[in-house]
Amino acid sequence: METNKKYFMDCHLAGRMYHDADEVWNQLTVGTKLRLVREADNRHDPDAVQVVYYDKETEENVLLGYIPSTDNEQLAVFMDMGWGHLFECRICQVNPEAHPERQIHLSIKVRRNMKN
Repeated sequence: METNKKYFMDCHLAGRMYHDADEVWNQLTVGTKLRLVREADNRHDPDAVQVVYYDKETEENVLLGYIPSTDNEQLAVFMDMGWGHLFECRICQVNPEAHPERQIHLSIKVRRNMKN
């Protein structure tokens, strides 16, 4: 059986304690789908990729943090080429007892079939 998604990378959510994850913490569970947003004008990291949660209750995007700068270069290049829609990001682990920079672990996959 062939899957419609292929593993690309996994990482922890960086900068979680500096952004708005606490506002939606109870909604951040394993399997939650997140958005990746390229932030090319970030003055600290030219390869910055935001990790954003869409809050259905408030109908607002909530910045949770970033893909770590040690892991974001390839993803940023693909997004700059206009291929960002091919990637799917989901939470694969939540550990509220861990250090804030290690509380949320992400899995990023490449969609092979855009119907899914």
